[in-house]
Order: sequence, then C-alpha cells, then structure tokens
Amino acid sequence: MGGRSTEREQDQERRTTLMQTSPAEPRQATRPSPPETPEPVTPSPSPSPSPSGPGRRFGLPTATALVMGNIIGGGIFMIPAAVAPFGTVSLVSFAVLTVGAIALALVFGQLARRNPQTGGPYVYAREAFGDFAGFISAWSYWITTWVSNAALAVAAVGYLDVLVPIGHSTVLTIAAALTVQWLPALANLAGTRYVGAVQLVSTVLKFIPLALVAVGGLGFFDAKNLGPFEASGQGWLGGMTAAAAILLFSYLGVESAAMSAGKVRDPERNVGRASVLGTAGAALVYLLGTLAVFGTVAHDQLVHSTAPFSDAVNAMFGGSWGGTVIAVAALVSMTGALNGWTLLAAQAPYAAAKDGLFPAAFGRERRGVPVFGVVVSVALASVLTVLNFASGAKGAFDILVLVTTFTATVPYLLSTAAQLYWLVRGGREVAPGRLVRDAVLGVGAFGFSLWLVAGAGYAAVYQGVLFLFAGILVFVWMAGRRAAANA
Repeated sequence: MGGRSTEREQDQERRTTLMQTSPAEPRQATRPSPPETPEPVTPSPSPSPSPSGPGRRFGLPTATALVMGNIIGGGIFMIPAAVAPFGTVSLVSFAVLTVGAIALALVFGQLARRNPQTGGPYVYAREAFGDFAGFISAWSYWITTWVSNAALAVAAVGYLDVLVPIGHSTVLTIAAALTVQWLPALANLAGTRYVGAVQLVSTVLKFIPLALVAVGGLGFFDAKNLGPFEASGQGWLGGMTAAAAILLFSYLGVESAAMSAGKVRDPERNVGRASVLGTAGAALVYLLGTLAVFGTVAHDQLVHSTAPFSDAVNAMFGGSWGGTVIAVAALVSMTGALNGWTLLAAQAPYAAAKDGLFPAAFGRERRGVPVFGVVVSVALASVLTVLNFASGAKGAFDILVLVTTFTATVPYLLSTAAQLYWLVRGGREVAPGRLVRDAVLGVGAFGFSLWLVAGAGYAAVYQGVLFLFAGILVFVWMAGRRAAANA
C-alpha cells in the first residue's frame, strides 16, 4: 500500500521536471505539455484515460450540439418577457454577456488543449492548485447539475400541462416530472453513442420553432412594438446591469464540451471549437429570438406575457395555435438539456473518483458511462422534485435553485484562474503579443465569471458557500482514507 505514496512523489517530480523543460527538449510521455506555453501542443495520454473506445466518442457536430443544447434549455422561452421591463437596453446586455461567454469558451478550449481529460474544470483546478481546489470544483459542479435537473423537470411539467392537462393531480404531476428525468437517464445508461444521438436530434428539433420566430419574426418586425430604450427608470447603465442579472445564467453550459473532453474525438482541437461554436450559436438564437419577440409583440403586452414566444407566433400568423407549438418546442428543448446535463452530472465526480477525491463507485463505467454517478444524480434530483410537488416545499426548492447560480460559477472562476496561473508561470517563454492576447482573454473570462457570482445575489452566495463547504466533510473522509491506505 505504501507504493501509492512513492508513485505520487515520482509523479510530482516528473511534473516539476517538465515545468523546467524548454519546448525543444523531449517531454515525458505521461504528462501534458509544459505549463510555459499558454496554448500548449497536444498532450500525451492522461494518467486516467476513459475506457471508452473511439467508436463511442463524440465528433465535432455532437460536441457542439451538447454545448448548445445545455446552454439553451427552457429559459429561452421566458427570457423576452423577463427582460422586457428594462427596455431594449437588455439587448445591449445580451451583447456584453455574449462577449464574456465566448471569452470563457475560448479559455476552456485552451485548457482542454493542455489537458484533454474528462472532468474539465475539475481537472484544470486540480492540476494548477492541488487536490482541495479540484475537489471544490467537482463538488460545486455536481451540486449545480442535479439541482438544475430537478428545476428543468419541474419547468417541463408546466409545458406538458398545456398539451395534456395533469396539473389537477399531484400524483400525475410527480409521475410526469420523474418520467421526464429518468428517460434521459436511461439514454445515458444505454451508452455515450445514444447520449450523442439524442442530443443531436433534440438540438435540431428544438431549433425549428425557434428559427421560425427568430428569423421569420424579423419579417413581421415593427419598431413601434419595441417600447423605450430604458424602461425601468434606473438609467441605461442601471437598466443594463439589472437585465444582465437575469440574463447572466442563460450562458451556463459553455463548459459542456470541456467537461466531457474524454468522450470527444480529438479533444485538443474539437473541445475548443465546439465550445466557441456552441456558445456563439446559442447566443445568436437568444439574441435574434428576443429581438424578434420585441418587434412582434407590443411592449405593454410583453411585460405581462407568460408565453412570449407563443404571443409572437400568434401575432405573426394569427390564431391561438402558438401555445401548442411552443409547448412542444419547450418540451423538446428541456428534454435535450436534461439529456446533456445528466451526462455532465456524472463527469466531475467520475474524474474526481479516479483521483481518489470522490468515492470509488463514481469512477466505475459501463459502455463509457459512469453509471453510479448518473443514477445517484438523477435520484437526488428526483427527491427534490417530489419534495417540490408533494410537500409544498416550494420555498426550499427555490432557495436551492438560487444556490446553483452561485455553485455553477465556482468552477468557472477556478478554471480561469488556472489559465492565468499558467500564463504567469510561463510568460517569459512566450512572445509578448501572444501573452498579452491570452492574458486579456483570461482576465476577461475571470471578470465574466466574477460577474456571474455578483449576479447571484447576497442570499444565494451566502447559502451557496454553506452548501459548498458542507462538501469539506467528504473531502476529509476521502483524504483520511487515502492517508490510512498509504500508512
């Protein structure tokens, strides 16, 4: 048992040697490329590779669909009405947030080139700052995924009620919510190739009605419907910031390809491409869709709308069939998002388990999928869902959902900090122009992540820190077991 400690020391010595090696010198075959290069060349195989064969890995189209599908869940169908009270200044907020999100996507691409392992933000934080930072990243991301999945299921039932009235029965409502959660879980358990197929199909299907409104709506655009530029009375800067607080979390999911890097074919190239393409595609849909709704639905009506895209379709073509179309689109969208987020819910614990920071059961795979992580994450989400509907614990549920707006940004901050760390450490070996470019990109992505934390609000940050630090008990338990094993 004492051999594990010796191997860890030898591994650390190899990493130290590599950090002192110039690009012209040979590299060790067991570690990523030297940290002196901000955009490193392709690293050699990672120490904990996924057993998934090449045939089970995602190509660029599926990886891009994973990013877009996870960013665009059900929120897009309510965003125009949510930001309408602030006026068209909210479109400026969209533009600013898009720049920040793409900067974050580029940083994830650079980090994935350096270390293309499954686990993404967890891997980057642990490599730069050690086990504790890695654990905090994995723990916070895991919390985010399964609580968000519960929220998605609850929202999906609301749209399902438009098609099949079930709201009168608590039993039917719970059964529908659990079905919405477990069907994507079964697709995940069937293997990564099925996850990719479902994600690709659902992403394509959801964009048909969204494109109808986002593109077709521009043909019915009437500037008279826009309303004032700043409608909140806070001034344009205050209105933009207030709108941004709502829109900030529309971009959660930019890390999706990086989190599943071990399942992506040629991850050194495709993770970065998928992150940028998926984020840019989602941003385009968000912006065009919101602009089209703003221009087809009168501002006074939009402020009080509960189904803005339905109202837009009705205004464009007449009749009342828009509600049905949008309900179907929303269900497809959220099912696709649940499919992707269920996969991500198992990836951070999987990577941490391989390093001994999570229980070993999270690191076991079947058909390329961490089965235990999928089942436990969906089970926890199911418990929250049942509590929400059966126990009237709506307040507690809302608090947990708000907490995820904080926990989701912790891995972002640690990842961008890791990128800046490698830049500072190896900056002398890089051309000044390239160093400045990457530094600006890293600082911009860090600032964007910090803005996400600020947008969560004082209560969510306070409660999120308590929720986050509860994981320290798990870290202590696992650390104690490793120490006992190595004694």
